[in-house]
Amino acid sequence: MSYQTKIAFLFVAIGASLWGIIGYFVKELAEIGYTPLQIVFLRAISAFIFFFLWIIFYRPGLLKLQLKDIWYFFGTGVLSVSFFNWCYFTTIQHSSLAIAAILLYTAPVFVLLISLFVFKERLTWQKITALFITFLGCMFVSGIFSGNFSELSWTGLLTGLGAGFGYSLYSIFGKLASKTYKTLTISFYTFLFAMIALFPISGITSSETVAFHSHALLYTAGLGLFPTVLAYWFYTQGLNQVEASKASIVSTVEPVVATIMGLFLYQESVTLIQVTGILLVLSAVLLIQERKTKPVMNTSL
Repeated sequence: MSYQTKIAFLFVAIGASLWGIIGYFVKELAEIGYTPLQIVFLRAISAFIFFFLWIIFYRPGLLKLQLKDIWYFFGTGVLSVSFFNWCYFTTIQHSSLAIAAILLYTAPVFVLLISLFVFKERLTWQKITALFITFLGCMFVSGIFSGNFSELSWTGLLTGLGAGFGYSLYSIFGKLASKTYKTLTISFYTFLFAMIALFPISGITSSETVAFHSHALLYTAGLGLFPTVLAYWFYTQGLNQVEASKASIVSTVEPVVATIMGLFLYQESVTLIQVTGILLVLSAVLLIQERKTKPVMNTSL
């Protein structure tokens, strides 16, 4: 495996790991009184501002966009970021957190299937095995074996699969956009479209919205910077040189990081089954890193 490819895998893993800490910021904002949809909107607008400032000071030319390519960012911002978040929170309302997490991480399966047709990626036994190990590992990490699938309604099942599908679309549309645009451009327009789509349905300006809290701005800034701006930048940068199906499998380190964060930050207990799940996910990530790769493109900003 080339040095550039190793760095690309590392970037994808870093991005997914940063996604794994999102629970801290979401939990704090929820404690203040914001609804899940409002938190998603706050995440989008905060990320949009950070990306805008980054581009303005770094290279304003990255804001250039061809109208014919708008559908890329409608895909990443609306069909992926906005849609999967709505589906995910709806699933949580109709089932348990464990079941919602399992259904969300059907995303690599969707990515693999779509990539077969869109990117003509090969379906290998290596990928199939890695997918199976990943899904099994996520089941262990979520603690699903201590729950009961009877609590899952048809609504929860459909929206859960919708969350997984929406989550997978970022890898697809992001990969397509990366052929023409730099990482910062993709990330900026992703959250611009997400912000526009979420504003009218978030209820952020309604009379029922909680009063401004002194810590809300700090948590919103942290939510927009760490598990969003930096996470999407690292993930999209790595996606330039890694097959979409492989990147989506590597991204499943996210629930592993979330579990570890809960252990050390909130003193949440971790069972032997969850430890086994963590090891399975990490094994799947190592499994898909082939030694021989094709030449890769330059991913400099």
